[in-house]
Amino acid sequence: MVHAFIMVKTAAGKSEGLLESIRDLEPVTDAHIVAGNYDIIAEIDAAEVYEILEAVSSSMQALEGVSETKTYIAMD
Repeated sequence: MVHAFIMVKTAAGKSEGLLESIRDLEPVTDAHIVAGNYDIIAEIDAAEVYEILEAVSSSMQALEGVSETKTYIAMD
C-alpha cells in the first residue's frame, strides 16, 4: 500500500467549495483546509504509486479552482 499527501493551492475563495470535491475523488481518504503555503491537504491510499499520480494529474488537477498541487509519498 502506498500512502501520499497532496498539497493543493486553490484560487482565491475556492477552498471550501473544492474540499468536498477533493474528498469525493477516488482514492482520497481524507482532506482538510489548512493555513500556510497550501490551502488543502489531501491523503491518498493506493496499491501502486501510479494510481496516486493518476488521481492527482487526471482528477484533482482537473477540478476548476485548483491552481497547483505537490505530491509527497510517505516513506514509512
